[in-house]
Amino acid sequence: MADVKAAGTVTLGSVEKVPLGQGFCFLVAGEEIAVFRQRDGAVFATQNRCPHRQGPLSEGVLGAGKVICPLHAHVFDCRSGAGPKPEECLKVYPVSVVDGQIILGLGTGPRC
Repeated sequence: MADVKAAGTVTLGSVEKVPLGQGFCFLVAGEEIAVFRQRDGAVFATQNRCPHRQGPLSEGVLGAGKVICPLHAHVFDCRSGAGPKPEECLKVYPVSVVDGQIILGLGTGPRC
């Protein structure tokens, strides 16, 4: 269960929940949010469902700040949310790791 840390943020738990090079889906306020942790330790958060066919992005292939949808191989930028077409953008969320805990911003970040 997410723990409200401060106004506008939620603590999702240990960064170890998200294996290096993979994603993990968290349910926050009824919304599926994918948190990704690259092999270099960088973390990103986006909506979990692909806007194309609702594939679970948390199960996609991650690398170089991008995730590939496991259903149709559409590629999305985890920083900006940009997809293969302008109408296929992802919501992105501010996320950080503080003292080994994932802190998610509840407001969305920049959207392509």
